Amino acid sequence: MQYRRKMGLDYGKARIGVAFTDLSCTIASADHIYKTQTEEKDLCYFSDLIKEKLVDTVVFGLPLNADGTENEMTAIVQDFAAKLQQQTDVQIAFQDERYTSLEAEEYLREAKIKWEKRKELLDKISAQIILQNYLDENPNK
Repeated sequence: MQYRRKMGLDYGKARIGVAFTDLSCTIASADHIYKTQTEEKDLCYFSDLIKEKLVDTVVFGLPLNADGTENEMTAIVQDFAAKLQQQTDVQIAFQDERYTSLEAEEYLREAKIKWEKRKELLDKISAQIILQNYLDENPNK
């Protein structure tokens, strides 16, 4: 079985936004929001999803401070990514996620989506932006 798709994750402690590419790996689309449980259950969920969706690369949004330095959440994301890679042997990539939530919020506001609905969509739209930025910056990967 050949893996061809990339998955983008906007990792948070309570929710993880999920996006996938098309099979040509040129367009990212928001997919769903996963509500976190225990780390073990989260790793199992994403391992199964990687197999089901034929994912070869997982692109994590890397949370950085405005000045580009790492913070507590950076280490949490990197740790989860390393554990997922060990469990699945999938390629892991990181994409600077500074300002993606603001970009997602602006996108949803321009689409005239009410605040209640925007809250539901924000994480998966952020994952889509993270993944699309990665694709745009790495067209041959």
